[in-house]
Amino acid sequence: MTAYPLTWLYAPGDRPDVVAKALASGADVVVADLEDAVAPDRKAYARAATADLLHDVPAIPVHVRVNALDSPWGEQDIAALAPAPGLSGLRLPKITSSAEVTHVAHRAARADLYALLETALAVEQAYAIACAHPHLRGIALGEADLLADLGVRDDTGLDWPRSRVVVAARAAGLPPPPQSVHPDTRDLDGLAVSCARGRALGFLGRAAIHPRQLPVIERAYLPTGAEIEQAETVLKAAATEQGAQALADGRFIDAAVVTAAQRTLSLARRR
Repeated sequence: MTAYPLTWLYAPGDRPDVVAKALASGADVVVADLEDAVAPDRKAYARAATADLLHDVPAIPVHVRVNALDSPWGEQDIAALAPAPGLSGLRLPKITSSAEVTHVAHRAARADLYALLETALAVEQAYAIACAHPHLRGIALGEADLLADLGVRDDTGLDWPRSRVVVAARAAGLPPPPQSVHPDTRDLDGLAVSCARGRALGFLGRAAIHPRQLPVIERAYLPTGAEIEQAETVLKAAATEQGAQALADGRFIDAAVVTAAQRTLSLARRR
């Protein structure tokens, strides 16, 4: 079964010591950040330090969030890091069009790409971006920038963009997107509530900015005992009879329900 990551931990690319700690944190994926976490006068150092880290293959997947394509550093980041043996993915901030994804795919032929949608225009283009190129492996929201762009004051103002991105990912055959970061690293109760809301909307997993957030995210996205039992029932029924059918308790199952059950049991193996 497919292994589904649930936690992506960001670490500043100009702090190799923090990146090293992130690699030992238990996160499923570490994201070395060259963008928001790094001051302009540290961009070149962050790029070089991250390239050095990725000269070898780390024990867990490492993605790099490069700088935006229209910044002074984005193209240099891609050129320096795309060939790195230890790179598992490039996270592309502030993407607004499929053409931008295609441009990076041509420049980084070996890299898996992940597009971050951070403006109203990007949300409107979500499906086109999600279908832009076979090397695009996922999309996600950048909610801090999106909040500012939309001018909404309440978190519920992002519910429609969140659902839009979930639907676009599914329509394009991509994995469910992870939630954007919860910025208050000490508000673990609020993080848990937010994760439950995100799970209800169709997200799978979440980005984090501190290791203390990781277990909260994982607990929120792991299936419950009842969900595991239901998934086992579905797969047992599917193994004995092909096609759509009704279970003894009246639930109707088809191929889509079977796929969801398989994902549930794949996640359950993490317990």
